[in-house]
Amino acid sequence: MINTKQNIIFQFRFELVGIEPLIWRRVQVPSRYSFWDLHVAIQDSMGWLDYHLHVFRVRMPHKRKITEIGIPEDSYEEPIIPGWEIKIAEYFTEPGKTAPYEYDFGDGWDHNILLEGILLKEEGVEYPKCVAGERACPPEDCGGVPGYYELIKIISDPNHREYEEYISWLKGHAKNYYPYNPNEFYPDQVYFWNPKKRWRIAFSQES
Repeated sequence: MINTKQNIIFQFRFELVGIEPLIWRRVQVPSRYSFWDLHVAIQDSMGWLDYHLHVFRVRMPHKRKITEIGIPEDSYEEPIIPGWEIKIAEYFTEPGKTAPYEYDFGDGWDHNILLEGILLKEEGVEYPKCVAGERACPPEDCGGVPGYYELIKIISDPNHREYEEYISWLKGHAKNYYPYNPNEFYPDQVYFWNPKKRWRIAFSQES
């Protein structure tokens, strides 16, 4: 496993599966991150609001079966290992390693996660950092890939009979998704939460 005590940075590329043109992000994170921390970085850089469950499905070194890493759920037959208990460096051991990541099991947003490179930390730079990407993330709860395409079709046509309904729905997401331009994304405007604070809010009701 990579020595995460050094000033090592992992550069990832996150791609959303099933939508063209491609929606993607390039993000740099500390190598000491856990899978929970990486999950938070994916959520923040993509534009998701972390409303739903998620899971990474990986084959860990020296393991035959796929390991599911995310938030444990008693309703699943196979145990899901808490993401905060496993460091990403235990799996992402070299550039080129990939992992599928699913968010929102209802809408089924699948992502490809690729470790592009292992870098030295730059002095004075705060991490995580989004360095590149294209196109806006789909709005939460829009109905997966088919619902996303339907939304784009409707909001592109002010004369569509459902136009006002969809615009009203987007406004209901407050500042997060309105006005919504599917072609816009600005890496320097990505705000990253502290993953430890996100965990406390998620599991101890901290406000």
